[in-house]
Amino acid sequence: MKKPSSRRNDRQGAEGAGGHDRRNLAAPQAMSPQSGNQLHGITLEMILDQLVARYGWEALGRKIKIRCFIAEPSIKSSLMFLRKTPWARKEVEELYLRSR
Repeated sequence: MKKPSSRRNDRQGAEGAGGHDRRNLAAPQAMSPQSGNQLHGITLEMILDQLVARYGWEALGRKIKIRCFIAEPSIKSSLMFLRKTPWARKEVEELYLRSR
C-alpha cells in the first residue's frame, strides 16, 4: 500500500534533500544548440511546399532525381520517402537553402 507523501517529500523534487534549489545550479549556455541551424523551425513539409510552388514537380524531379518527384508526385508520398531516406532529405534541404 502506498503511503501518503509528506510536504517535505513534495518539495524535495525541486529543492533536493539539503533544501537547496537545484534548478539554478546549471551553468548558463552561451548559445542554444539550434542557433547555427538555418532550418530550425522550418518543417520538411514547409520546405517541400515552397519548392513545389517555386519549381513545380516536373522541374523539381529534374533537379533532384527522386522517383516520388517524377512518378505520380504528391506531398504525402514525398514526405514519407524523405523522412525515411536521409540522403534524399539532405538534397531537398540543400536545394531549399540555395533557393532562398
